[in-house]
Amino acid sequence: MNITVNEELLAYIDPLTPDEHQALERSLLAEGCRDALVLWGDVLVDGHNRYGICTRHGIPFNTVQHQHFKSLSDVHLWMIDQHLGRRSVSDFQRGVLALRKKDILAAREQPAAEVAAAAPDGSPPWDEGDSNSASPAATVAPAAAAPESGLTREAMARAARISSNTISQIEKIQKSAAPELVAAVKSGTISINAAATVASLPMEEQVVAVAGGKKELQQAARQVRAAKAVARTEPDTPEGVIARLRQTIAELTAENAALKAQLAGLSS
Repeated sequence: MNITVNEELLAYIDPLTPDEHQALERSLLAEGCRDALVLWGDVLVDGHNRYGICTRHGIPFNTVQHQHFKSLSDVHLWMIDQHLGRRSVSDFQRGVLALRKKDILAAREQPAAEVAAAAPDGSPPWDEGDSNSASPAATVAPAAAAPESGLTREAMARAARISSNTISQIEKIQKSAAPELVAAVKSGTISINAAATVASLPMEEQVVAVAGGKKELQQAARQVRAAKAVARTEPDTPEGVIARLRQTIAELTAENAALKAQLAGLSS
C-alpha cells in the first residue's frame, strides 16, 4: 500500500513527548493497531504516529478513505477540528490552531470579495438578460457566507474553548515573539499572558530573558507592565514621579539580572 506523508500536514500535529510515544508504542506492540488510519487518496490524514510505529515494527494496520475532502484546505480544517476536540491539547496550541483556521477561512472568502468588488455599484457582474447563464455571485457568495461569522476573534475563541483575550495574546506572540520565547510558552515555562507582555520587548531582550529562566521572564513581564503604567500616569503628579522611579529601579534590576546571566554563560 502506497501511503504519502505530507510534510505540510505534519505542521498541524504537535509531536508526542518521549513518554507519550513510548506508551503508544507499547500499546501497539501489545494490542496491535485497532483504529484505522485515515487517508485522502494516498495522503495520510490521521494516524501519523501510529503509522510510523507500525511501519517500523511491521505491525498490520487498516486504512479508511475520507470521501468528503475536495482540497488540501478541507484536510487542514478537518485536522484542526480533530485536534481542537482533544482535551490533551494546550490552550496555546488551541489558539494557534484556531488562528490557522481563521487564515484558511479568510483565504476562502477572498475570491467572493473579489467578485463583489467587480460590481462596486451593486449591479450583478453578469448579463441579467441571459436567464440561462449561471450567476457567479450566486455561486460563490453562499460558500463564503458560512465562514464569515467564523472569522471573528470571538468565534475563534469559542472554537478553541479559550477567551477572546487569550486569542489576542497568542496572536501577538505569533507576530512578535522570538522563537525562544515561543518555545518557553509551549513548555509551560511562562504563561500566555506573561509571554504576550514580554513579546513587546526587542528580540534581543526576549532572548536574554528566556536564557535567564522563569524568574527572569517574570521580571521582564513586570518591567513591561510597569512601563505601560508609567505611560498611563500623568508625568507631573507625585504618582507619576513615583512610578518613574519604580520603573527605573525595575529596569536596572532587570539589566543587572541579564548581565549576571551573561556572565554565568561566559564562565561556564
